[in-house]
Amino acid sequence: MLILRRKKDESLLIGGDIRITVVDCGSDGVRLAIDAPKHISILREELSEAELANQSALAPDKDSVRFLQSLLYPSADTDEHV
Repeated sequence: MLILRRKKDESLLIGGDIRITVVDCGSDGVRLAIDAPKHISILREELSEAELANQSALAPDKDSVRFLQSLLYPSADTDEHV
């Protein structure tokens, strides 16, 4: 991990095509401006973690699927429908 000290209106470059500029420093945090190519995804870490948690919550577990299938198809072998 690289740790840098920057002041207001100072920037740093990443890979020559990503520029991060300190816009403001205050008691409530630091405001950054990020200039990057459109194909680069920029997302706050806590939002990325929440997105991963939401995606894993969407995936049904096999036991729940089998239970629901047993209700829908009581006489059928539920493994055929999974």
